[in-house]
Amino acid sequence: MNFFLSGNRKSLSQLVRWMGAKAEELGVEIYPGFAASEILYDANDFVVGIGTNDMGIAKDGSKKENFQRGVELKGRITLLSEGCRGSLSEKIIKKYKLREKEQSQHQTYALGIKEVWEIDEGKHKPGFVLHTMGWPLDRKTYGGSFMYHMNDRQVSIGLVVALNYHNPFLNPYEEFQKLKHHPAIKPMLEGGTVLQYGARTLNEGGFQSIPYPVFPGGAIIGCSAGFLNVPKIKGTHTAMKSGMLAAEAAFNVLHEGLNMETYWDNLKNSWIWKELYEARNYRPAFEYGLVPGLAISAIEHYILKGKFPFTLKHGKPDHEATNVAELHQQIHYPKPDGVLSFDVPTSLHRSNTNHEHDQPAHLRLRDPKIPELVNLPEYAGPESRYCPARVYEYNPDENGQVKLQINAQNCLHCKACDIKDPKQNIEWTVPEGGGGPGYSVM
Repeated sequence: MNFFLSGNRKSLSQLVRWMGAKAEELGVEIYPGFAASEILYDANDFVVGIGTNDMGIAKDGSKKENFQRGVELKGRITLLSEGCRGSLSEKIIKKYKLREKEQSQHQTYALGIKEVWEIDEGKHKPGFVLHTMGWPLDRKTYGGSFMYHMNDRQVSIGLVVALNYHNPFLNPYEEFQKLKHHPAIKPMLEGGTVLQYGARTLNEGGFQSIPYPVFPGGAIIGCSAGFLNVPKIKGTHTAMKSGMLAAEAAFNVLHEGLNMETYWDNLKNSWIWKELYEARNYRPAFEYGLVPGLAISAIEHYILKGKFPFTLKHGKPDHEATNVAELHQQIHYPKPDGVLSFDVPTSLHRSNTNHEHDQPAHLRLRDPKIPELVNLPEYAGPESRYCPARVYEYNPDENGQVKLQINAQNCLHCKACDIKDPKQNIEWTVPEGGGGPGYSVM
């Protein structure tokens, strides 16, 4: 395990609530509880807005007493800022071939699993940051952990696991439970209390994977486009700056008759581009393993200062990187002790996740036969392990046949299933508006 220390952190949940209030004071209309489920186009295939999904639909597709038709929100310019693996953004990228337009590589991802603890006053050091690499992950799996001491005796701790891992028996949630027992971390947490749990995927493709972000009628901003700085595990600053640049471009479209391509031009001339270019070889260097990755990234960062004479390429897309089960041995994880490590139901309760039970499942199988015919016999059912909320379980039916059960109400909206499924058979769609995790200090 390698350690890196640096600056200061606060809760992003608290920050965005504060910013939302400030935006409303300026006249911005915010619609919480409404999920954008479709893109609206005009006759010329220009994007003219989004449509929200219908509310009050039962599992069988019938309309309940509280049924409400979705609404159409239209505008001259639509900016998509859905976060990592945005469902509408991905459709736009494919429809308009935005990756091909810039010859960018596929996006590669990681899954971040996180808890917020309240620890003893004597152990709390506001502003203290700990970053690690390596253990508990094996040397072929890229990832690392973080610990941020926030205000009010709160500590944010998490593990980030690259989703191009090979072993289908690897369980990111259980790896995170192991992490908390490391002698450098355990003493900090002992005597403390977990306040909240959550998980989310993040972009790790960096500079090589940025698509052309402008489409007819709008643009893609933030992590939907993929502006995360991987070595810093930091993307809020670049997401905010991309939004500012897009807003400036949109203003010029509406008031000066320019076009949204100025957003792309300004993006390439901004510090975002410089920062991501200098960090471009960090993530793909670890395709060769932990030690070579550390050596290559150290040379580039400390000696060449991001001026490596060539740009490394990413390996296979994450879903293709998963090996068949027969190439690996099953991993046996220790049982949770209920003090530092916990089972999934306990953690799930701390996420405040809530979905209306009587609604169509928002996690859809493109082919319902693949789990039993492919995923289970060939990959040992990896969806039961890469999901950090136990959404996917293989259980025998009344005839003794093992079938995949989808517990959609558990979903943390992390998008790992949409990314890691070996056959890309799972499609994540938006549930009824207002459903999902209820983070307050994450």
